Amino acid sequence: MLRFSCEKALLQSAVSTASRAVSTKSSIPALEGILLEGDGNLTLSGYNMQTGIRTAFSAEIHEPGRIVLNARLFGEIIRKLPDDVVVFAADERLMVHLTCGDASFDILGLSADDFPELPEVDDEYSVCIQQRVLKAMINQTSFAVSTNESRPVHTGSLFEIGEAGLTVVSVDGFRLALRREPLEKIDGGAFRFVAPGSALKEVENICGDTDELITIIQGKRHLMFETGSTQLMCRRLEGEFLDYKNAIPRTNPISVEVETRALMESLDRVSVVISEKLKSPVRCLFDLDRVYLSAKTGNGEAKDSCVISGDGTGLEIGFNNRYLMDALRYAPADKVKMEMNTGISPCIITPVDGSENFLYMVLPVRLKAQ
Repeated sequence: MLRFSCEKALLQSAVSTASRAVSTKSSIPALEGILLEGDGNLTLSGYNMQTGIRTAFSAEIHEPGRIVLNARLFGEIIRKLPDDVVVFAADERLMVHLTCGDASFDILGLSADDFPELPEVDDEYSVCIQQRVLKAMINQTSFAVSTNESRPVHTGSLFEIGEAGLTVVSVDGFRLALRREPLEKIDGGAFRFVAPGSALKEVENICGDTDELITIIQGKRHLMFETGSTQLMCRRLEGEFLDYKNAIPRTNPISVEVETRALMESLDRVSVVISEKLKSPVRCLFDLDRVYLSAKTGNGEAKDSCVISGDGTGLEIGFNNRYLMDALRYAPADKVKMEMNTGISPCIITPVDGSENFLYMVLPVRLKAQ
């Protein structure tokens, strides 16, 4: 059926990677499991009908075969085993005997025939990028992915691959996050797709902080992200993504520079009086070389100010505290430029050096007259 032996650490790492795509609750018991396939290498797969992860490593395969094991139970067992060689033997009745050091377990598996096929991704277009770069790009844009299912296409991030490199854009109706990085080479010309936010979180997890490459492959209906011996497959999101180039106003008469950390701390302080029950925008008054912040709710009133460079010309504008803080927190720079126009126009946050490798847009909240 399937017999192999391998180091516990290798198996544990593969189980935790494949488990990321396992359904926690499913009417199909096999979907709550990990598919183990031994044939040359040992391959572990998890699939929740949306996202599939397959990872392989070299183990000693004594007898090739396939079996499905409950991911939670198998993961717990492997995690608690001593650091030693794991010996795994499954028979034709799907009974698994597992030993490691002095510990041994007997558990019942499921037939691999009940495990749905992972999607095949036909390679229409592909591009390679360093893992740490993609990891950062996803991290710095995914906070703005929409959770509103009425526009499914916005529950993902737009990837655009072209002359300018790779651009990733997320938008949820209140804010927009954009990151751009140059690419060494593009095979087969420019292309674009929308990847589900839930799958991108897992892509971020399988990317290491290394210069090693991850390949992004676009098929007709699916996408694949491939690093070394691990592949993640997911469906592409269909629909019209926001025309972000035209949604971002770029002729803003007011431009100031701020230290991201300092402004975040000021925002954090005045946010103390804001809660889920007692919501209030943070009122920002941009003046010469200083911004004055205040918030007022039934809890009380908080005020603070923060040094900026430039003249805000007395512009008064209100923001959702969390949306503005997120943009500052994820902006990969110690200092940013804030461009504004009126109290009801979006605020644009970009690098001070004009490199445009990131852009965050936050829509204002209408302020009630004082």
